[in-house]
Amino acid sequence: MKTWNAALLVVSLVLTTALAETKKEITVESMAPSVVKTVPECGDMKVNPKLKEIVVTFSKDMADGSWSVCQMSKEHYPELRSDVYYKNDRTFVFPVKLEPDQTYVVRFNWGRFNNFKDEDGRSAVPYQLVFKTKDK
Repeated sequence: MKTWNAALLVVSLVLTTALAETKKEITVESMAPSVVKTVPECGDMKVNPKLKEIVVTFSKDMADGSWSVCQMSKEHYPELRSDVYYKNDRTFVFPVKLEPDQTYVVRFNWGRFNNFKDEDGRSAVPYQLVFKTKDK
């Protein structure tokens, strides 16, 4: 019985120590960045096919030169018109050529590709943008 109680005490101390070490103060600054806005909006079924840019706004200042724009499939991924870039510290621009009556899926930080990072190196939460262009 004494051995059992001693074992429980050791396990309890180890767990308490581990929890104390992993517990961080949760603040806006300590959390990973996330997408707060896209143009077009996710779920939009009437996007103008003449739209020239997909614009993604993040919740925090992002590291320039670091991004992961991923495709689900080639047939649902927009054609890239020119190089991607940051318009400002939080706004990423993906210049595209869209076709009429087409569903698009664009993923930001997906799977093993996690290069959208804030200035402190935290990867952004994965985000999937799905929209459809209208017929001409």
